[in-house]
Amino acid sequence: MNNPIGPYPGRQIFLGKTIKGDPCFAYLITGRSPESRQRKAVRVEDVIRIGPLGDQAYDPLRHYNGVKLDSGSGILSVSNGIQTDAIYEFYKLLLNTDSNPGKEYLAMTLEGAGAEPDSYSTPRIAGVITFKDQQPLWVIGIKAQFAHAKSWQIEPEAGTLTTVSTYQGSLESPAATNPDFALPVLEFKAKTAVELAKFIFDISAANYKDNDIRVCAVAGIYGGKGLWTLQIKNAQA
Repeated sequence: MNNPIGPYPGRQIFLGKTIKGDPCFAYLITGRSPESRQRKAVRVEDVIRIGPLGDQAYDPLRHYNGVKLDSGSGILSVSNGIQTDAIYEFYKLLLNTDSNPGKEYLAMTLEGAGAEPDSYSTPRIAGVITFKDQQPLWVIGIKAQFAHAKSWQIEPEAGTLTTVSTYQGSLESPAATNPDFALPVLEFKAKTAVELAKFIFDISAANYKDNDIRVCAVAGIYGGKGLWTLQIKNAQA
């Protein structure tokens, strides 16, 4: 199986259910440039940070909190930039005030963040797994340049992942994802976070100018009572 987006998805979020029906997510980072590849994911308590290898200078477009979760309620946000924290706080507020955690709040936050100020006008992408009346809810979204942010509340079947990426898949000429495209859905059989991270990493193998573009894959499976099992697979230690 290959990544449904194509060889170069850029950064990519997956939300879904395991074949056992447990909420799960994955986050993939790929990079064509040496600077993009000089990164790794590191867990710091309830946050997974995307940071530099070695002593590289901090860059807010490449270094950020990619995942943030609440080990009490189980709420989790994942995104490709600094918006991760804002999305987490917004949906945690909705949860704590027993308000409806609608998809519009993700779109509002992404709209405020705007597309990334880089040469590709890279879209902001994000996902949330939250809860209403103790039932999980999945929300995924994208904000591209010259288009209003879009978000979807999805209802995944067991053993499927819905995905959104920053780019449309071309290695030679990356183009920002069109938010009007249908979100791809792929089937998977991974039962653990270790298996899910490996699955996402393996299906995304691609080379650009003789370099493996994969940076890392992060995965998590929700086990109930606020507990997530997380796994990180970095291309470089």
